[in-house]
Amino acid sequence: MKTLKLILICCLVTSYSFANVSSVEKNALIALYNSTNGAAWHTTWNLRSPVNTWHGVTVKDNNVVEINLQFNNLVGELPSEIGDLAELRVFNLGFNKISGELPVALAKLTKLTALELFMNKLVGDIPTELGQLKQLEYLRLYSNQLTGDLPESLMQLTNLKELLLSSNYITGSIPTQIHALVKLEKLGLMDNRMEGEIPAELAQLNNLEELILAVNQFTGNLPIEFIRLTQLKTLMVSDNNLNQEYVSVSGSGPQSLSMMLSESATAEMDIEKE
Repeated sequence: MKTLKLILICCLVTSYSFANVSSVEKNALIALYNSTNGAAWHTTWNLRSPVNTWHGVTVKDNNVVEINLQFNNLVGELPSEIGDLAELRVFNLGFNKISGELPVALAKLTKLTALELFMNKLVGDIPTELGQLKQLEYLRLYSNQLTGDLPESLMQLTNLKELLLSSNYITGSIPTQIHALVKLEKLGLMDNRMEGEIPAELAQLNNLEELILAVNQFTGNLPIEFIRLTQLKTLMVSDNNLNQEYVSVSGSGPQSLSMMLSESATAEMDIEKE
């Protein structure tokens, strides 16, 4: 009798361990595995094992809440089924070989706080639907081949702390609505094809620590209002079409920045007098 009870308990435990994630979420993970050549990953998944044992997958309360598969040789495109991971908080596939476009289905991940797909081969426009990810704090898509304008819908992501889109082919200007990103600490748009003037509205981002806009086609002058950015430690705006060349400031704090902007304002006044 004791043996029978023990067998039943073992069966229940085994059954529970395999059922700790819904079939919908498990199928979404398997779709990711299949579409990115999972068999050739550096650390692959045993699809017959419980999901909570799969490399890079974090399960909490029977839901997949994190996927961290950076540096894992993922090759292929992101499947639309990824949008079925309704409880996902962190999605990090950095340093892989993911191609194709960003699936609109990512917008279904409304609990996402970090979307990190940097250092891949993604193409196409950034979906405007990503503006629906209201809890997003980190959007890191740098070093891909993304095109199109910076969607104004991203200016609705008021919880963003980092917006890092450097080294793509993004065009257009910086939306003036960027002042709404009041929690932003890092803005990286370096090495794109952006143009227009650098908006003074950036000076309203009181928590900004890094502003990296170098290697674009921005015009005009650096807004004197940037003096108000007392938390800013790194400013890079070189290699643009600005009215004058600015030295990069990194790790020097607001005093160096203030001095640079003051010199800029003086130079601008001298030009006007001439």
